[in-house]
Amino acid sequence: MFYLSKELYFPPVSETKSHGIIAIGGDLSSNRLLLAYKSGIFPWFEDGEPITWWSPNPRMVLFLDELVISKSMRNILNRNTFAVTFNQNFRDVMANCQQIKRDGQNGTWITNDMIEAYCKLNEMGVAKSIEVWQNDELVGGLYGIDLGNVFCGESMFSKVSNASKVAFVTLVKQLQRNNYKLLDCQVYNPHLESLGCREIDRSDFMKILQNSN
Repeated sequence: MFYLSKELYFPPVSETKSHGIIAIGGDLSSNRLLLAYKSGIFPWFEDGEPITWWSPNPRMVLFLDELVISKSMRNILNRNTFAVTFNQNFRDVMANCQQIKRDGQNGTWITNDMIEAYCKLNEMGVAKSIEVWQNDELVGGLYGIDLGNVFCGESMFSKVSNASKVAFVTLVKQLQRNNYKLLDCQVYNPHLESLGCREIDRSDFMKILQNSN
């Protein structure tokens, strides 16, 4: 296992262990986080644990033209049930992602320190959010890291049915309009698969990412 020092460095992702962990330690400084995402690496740990850095293989991604929108979701979008904004309430979106209860998880990996670190990235224009509103209440959203041609999705939440799906679909349509190559979803889950995401080999993901940097 590689233990990070104060030096701004990550080992090549080819050195990642089979469980997906590439390094432990370091900090959540803006420069380190930016280097991590540009290197195909992201932090994932719980409060009280050391910072743990991951680069899983395979990698869950969405090729934007493979987005699956169900008939029922199309109806919801056409009815304009929700209002959607971009990058207007970043901190609140992260806070809701932190607090939302998820099946099979006892706690959250979004620590308070992580919220502060990503809010700094938001102030730099790198971390961005999508907010979904119903009757002027924030009911869903997602946030992630914008690398220019690749958007790295981090987490999403929903307080009412379909709100997070609306955020996801709206984001993808925005990325399509701006000719992004990929939406990085990190690791598999069936909800993402239902939206068209699929796993690819990490080496293929890295080729796309490196051509985008």
